[in-house]
Amino acid sequence: MENRPGFESITGVEGVFSQQFSQWMFYFLVFSILIFIGISIAYLVYSRKSLKKGEVVLFAWIALGVIGAVVFGALQMLHGYLF
Repeated sequence: MENRPGFESITGVEGVFSQQFSQWMFYFLVFSILIFIGISIAYLVYSRKSLKKGEVVLFAWIALGVIGAVVFGALQMLHGYLF
């Protein structure tokens, strides 16, 4: 089983390093998204003028996109690697 091509890249030192790198990339993704969402929420709450309907819809779609990005990244991490 160990003689299969590509098997060493999964089970060797390089595979472990790649998995750790993927985990740190996922943590960075989540941290960046939290900062982005914090800025967005602060803009929504502390805006001096009332927001138009289009702006509210825009922020709703941005929030859905962010949730989708986190779910997509988490599913990739469950598979093994973050691409």
